[in-house]
Amino acid sequence: MKVVQINVTCGSGSTGNICLSVSELLSYNNVENYIIYSAGSSQYPLAKSYMSRAETKIEALKSRVLGNYGFNSKSATKRLILLLERISPDIVHLHNLHGHNCNLSMLLDYLTKKNIKIYWTFHDCWSFTGYCTHYDMIGCQKWLTKCEHCPQKSSYSWFFDKSKKLFEKKKELVSLMNKEQLTVVAPSWWIAKEAKRSFFKDCEIRVIHNGIDTQVFKPANSDIKKEYGCYGKYLVLGVAYIWNNRKGLDVFYRLAKSLPDDYRIILVGLINIGKADIPDNIITINRTSNVERLTELYTEADVFVNPTREEVLGLTNLEALACGTPVVTFNTGGCPECVNEKCGYIVDKDDYSALEQSIRKVCEEKPFNSFDCIEQASRFEKRNQFQKYIDMYREGQSV
Repeated sequence: MKVVQINVTCGSGSTGNICLSVSELLSYNNVENYIIYSAGSSQYPLAKSYMSRAETKIEALKSRVLGNYGFNSKSATKRLILLLERISPDIVHLHNLHGHNCNLSMLLDYLTKKNIKIYWTFHDCWSFTGYCTHYDMIGCQKWLTKCEHCPQKSSYSWFFDKSKKLFEKKKELVSLMNKEQLTVVAPSWWIAKEAKRSFFKDCEIRVIHNGIDTQVFKPANSDIKKEYGCYGKYLVLGVAYIWNNRKGLDVFYRLAKSLPDDYRIILVGLINIGKADIPDNIITINRTSNVERLTELYTEADVFVNPTREEVLGLTNLEALACGTPVVTFNTGGCPECVNEKCGYIVDKDDYSALEQSIRKVCEEKPFNSFDCIEQASRFEKRNQFQKYIDMYREGQSV
């Protein structure tokens, strides 16, 4: 068995780290494997890059101008295919293909003709829409029948709305594939259900949750509250890579106005607004690559709040739980799959009153204990989750 994973990154970002973890497990099991990636750099010995940063920027510009999101990058895709030819894999595992790193038609045509077994992890919804990686926040359901007049077109194309054309291209590509050749992998039951409603409905769809490293995310001693001047206060924590309304930044601003004076909010992540516009009782920390620091914040918080409006799974929920901290999150995407009745509350999306009540209940009544939080997170331990990929590969090869 020889396995190739294709992704935008290797060893960075959520999908890049997933690829790396799967590769390391494959190597541990003496399986020849490689990661082919397009963005950034990697020192990982099994990683192979096929695009330069300048080329990626050019392809991104072409996508904005032409509106052909995911269907440009012809020269890069030719190099990608040449790499596949040299390696001659038995299995190709597709991850993120919409980072201006691939011409989807060329790649799927090649894999279909070669009859190579394909696993495709849907880290978002792009695979079955015209443009969108997410549509839940705006409530768009056009992808169920035919994407057109895309309400989020401006996020993907400056001039032309080609959502209908790209939707039909993707649908046709899937229709031409041997359904025995393709297995869709869903990181949550939520996106599995969405994929089952799409033009992938006749494909095998398996659920393998993303995982967290519970050897890293675990309770840690710290003086975070003293350090940030909120000793004796209830600490509400939010974590995101970039804060915007999709991630619930506006919700935290609203909480800052309504929570009592004995509450403080810490937001970790990039906020692209001036400090003067941030409420006084919100402490901001730029995103950090220091995982130990992050675990200290998770541990010291009285409650982790995740008011995201679009999420495939919600790994930050699991990271907080692994550090022993209860979670309050919106009922969106895969977030409800992370939290059970022993470790937090699921609140209807945009129900601000219920959200605040749940936060205050967690902090003031303390209905949850750290043991139950940690136990729930342990079910998503990454080694156990990613071993399921290895088992799936082997099962597919034995058929």
